[in-house]
Amino acid sequence: MAKIHSRKSVLLRQLKCSAAVSLAMMVMSGMTHAQQVDAASPDSADATTLDAIQVSGDWLGSGLQNSVKTFAGARTVVKKEQIENSGASSITEVMRRIPGVQVSENAATAGTPVSLNIGVRGLTGRYSPRSTVLLDGVPMSFAPYGQPQLSFAPISLANIETVDVVRGGGAVRYGPQNVGGIINFRTRSVPTTPGLTGDASVRYLDYGNGNVNTQYSTFIGSQLDNGLGIAVLYSGASGSGWRDNSDQSVNDFALKMRYELTPTSEIYGKLSYYDVSSKTPGALSPAQYAVDPYQNTRPYDFWSGDRKGIDLGYINNISDTQEFEIRTYFNESFRQSTLASGTGNNPTSLVHSPRSYRVFGIEPRYTQRFASGSSTHDVTVGYRYISERGNDPGTNGYTENFITGAITGYTPFNNATDAHAVYIDDKITVGSWRITPGVRYERIESKRNNVLTGEDFARENKKALPQLNIAYLLTQDLTLFTNYGKSFGPVQNTQLNQNSAGNPLTPETATTTEFGTRWQSKNLSAEATIFNIDFDNQIQQEGSGTALVYRNLGKTKHQGLETAIDYTFDETGFWAGLNVYANYTYTKATLQNGGATDGNDLPFYSRNTDTIGARYKTGPWTLNLSSTHQSSQFADDANTVAENTSGSLGKVPAYRVFNAQVSWKVPEQKGFDILAGINNLTDKQYYTRITGGSGGRMIGAPRTVYIQGRYAF
Repeated sequence: MAKIHSRKSVLLRQLKCSAAVSLAMMVMSGMTHAQQVDAASPDSADATTLDAIQVSGDWLGSGLQNSVKTFAGARTVVKKEQIENSGASSITEVMRRIPGVQVSENAATAGTPVSLNIGVRGLTGRYSPRSTVLLDGVPMSFAPYGQPQLSFAPISLANIETVDVVRGGGAVRYGPQNVGGIINFRTRSVPTTPGLTGDASVRYLDYGNGNVNTQYSTFIGSQLDNGLGIAVLYSGASGSGWRDNSDQSVNDFALKMRYELTPTSEIYGKLSYYDVSSKTPGALSPAQYAVDPYQNTRPYDFWSGDRKGIDLGYINNISDTQEFEIRTYFNESFRQSTLASGTGNNPTSLVHSPRSYRVFGIEPRYTQRFASGSSTHDVTVGYRYISERGNDPGTNGYTENFITGAITGYTPFNNATDAHAVYIDDKITVGSWRITPGVRYERIESKRNNVLTGEDFARENKKALPQLNIAYLLTQDLTLFTNYGKSFGPVQNTQLNQNSAGNPLTPETATTTEFGTRWQSKNLSAEATIFNIDFDNQIQQEGSGTALVYRNLGKTKHQGLETAIDYTFDETGFWAGLNVYANYTYTKATLQNGGATDGNDLPFYSRNTDTIGARYKTGPWTLNLSSTHQSSQFADDANTVAENTSGSLGKVPAYRVFNAQVSWKVPEQKGFDILAGINNLTDKQYYTRITGGSGGRMIGAPRTVYIQGRYAF
């Protein structure tokens, strides 16, 4: 099978650049007199206590206030202990516990669950294009500006330390493509104690239809006497998904390090490698679905990709009023999908869509604290430069004749984006008030070149993004907050050559407003947020096959309410050991284009979603029971209710699923535990849809039984 792609490596040059940055950081450290930081906690009894500046090495740490309690926006942080206690068996289940977030496990990559498809507040979830998704503070998308798509996602919970979701209030620090929030998956930290620390786990999943999958994870690390800490992380999967002929293979490696230069400064870094291959069962027509919803009618379709990356950082608490951090990163990735044309086992041709990307970024920031009268100011200034280079064969890929191997329709494009951003914000503390004004300025230069014709398609985007966040600490436990901010999304690589006088594409812009309250105490945490997003010039893809085209479809409005509550009963009494939780989100996302579809719902979001669950712990046993629900969805802007013959259009029915889990810490075997669970207890059949030429129904996971063994040392 022919495979055409070009991957011109610039890794050596970028590694030299990163090494130079690291050397400069070490020199700077030697010139700086570091002092011990103030250890004041943001969650102390005094509600007016300042949030301490502290070494974090986490881009969502001190760079964005450490305390969730005082953060002036809708923000949820799920820690590793909470993940383990919740009984969640996947990243998807963790995300569904966060209000405002909708996750589809199979709506992208033609039926394989290797992608993470996150939709926030009614925004499209396919490949998560409108949320800034980070892994250890580094953008996970192929190209943050030119191709903000997420197909390489962490698949194992075992090596995730925290999931930090900021649904509003972060545009100044994190720039465009974040109208759907900022999501940071933080991997496990390098140990800070001597001796080996680690664990390993194996999870076996049985989908009940003959398909099985095995997931692996390993973590091992140590802090050496010379101040160097090292950790190795691995997670992987092999086997199949719940569809027939859906074989998968995933390998995710990382080598993390940290080196303490002084008590208040350190260098940290990570080398990473990720590869994935998966057969893609595709969609089914209603007739095919009725015969067997788990069948695969597209045995020649597949998806594969890999990603190699390095990131280095330096953080220094110069004094108890000063902090400096700089980070640089480089990643090189490749992805390819292949779709067969023809009938089942007799294809006539194969359509290949290979794409390669190279991304280099550098991000320094500096924070200075000073007092002015009765107020205290934490002023942060920062800069980001991102360089993206890549190539692709056009929106529709190229075609290979299945019999002769002849190639047609190959139109190679080279893409280049250079983006500069500067920002400044000031966290002002006045009594119980936390007021943070800020502004970010983006300048983005994008160019797309048709290699065969030499034709260039260029675009420059400039935008100022103001933000105002306000929080009021009403009591020690209760915080009120509001914020207002702007965000935008530039015209992407594959959209540039469709920009014309007849179809003048303009960047997407959005205005977000929030009002909310948050309660955090020893036993109870609760939150409620109302939000409004006015989205202008939203770009969507129309048509199918070779007639696909990107257009500005006008305005959309997103309004809603997000609520969540979590309560742990006292350790004494009848209900000791019981934890209960629930969240509910109402979202109304509608078109505001003044045309025939004005007022219609946007496709592929649910107006109502909820999660409810309970955990009971007694001795070495822990029991979990949870349920998630989403209401019906539409598959197109016209809000078509009746299903067509292919199954690509029509209302997507609502569904609710139940999950149960039990875990056991083996007595006399320290560090060894076993857990077993059943997802989709009632074996509820539910599905979503894929639109376009090969669209149709996509069945969700059936009743799934799993068992896991884990040993920690």
